[in-house]
Amino acid sequence: MFTIRPTLFSDIPRLMEIFADARAFMAENGNASQWGDGYPHEEDILNDIHRGVSYVVMENDTVVGTFAFILGEDPTYRVIEDGGWADAPRPYGTIHRLAAARGTHGIADACLRFCESKTGHLRADTHSDNRVLQHFLTSRGFVYRGIIYVRNHSPRLAYQRLTVSD
Repeated sequence: MFTIRPTLFSDIPRLMEIFADARAFMAENGNASQWGDGYPHEEDILNDIHRGVSYVVMENDTVVGTFAFILGEDPTYRVIEDGGWADAPRPYGTIHRLAAARGTHGIADACLRFCESKTGHLRADTHSDNRVLQHFLTSRGFVYRGIIYVRNHSPRLAYQRLTVSD
């Protein structure tokens, strides 16, 4: 059973290990360039903690996963090409920097359950080579909406999920 809590500054060394595991996993699965430059960097995590959007997934008092969840507008999602967002009269939440410790399973589902408990309007994006996350998102009801550009101006495939009951 997983629990989720806000990230503490003392979690940062463990998160950097988890991100290193995630980069290795992505490279082994045909996606060596998404986080190839060492992203996310420690300053990204510090910024997320200060903003109150960084979370860790715990199993038996051990940090086994992490993600950022931003409730409200994400500036990188303002412009979308080759598609468009479905109209929704409510704020949305965005999932970023999802990563799990090597050998741990179920982190993405735990993250999704946490995020959908906050809002039924979710967005996420991923690199075109990240087939694992693309499959996860579409298998959980996310719909591909188009291309957005992240901070370094590289393109990402954008996904959205709307829960009718929200």
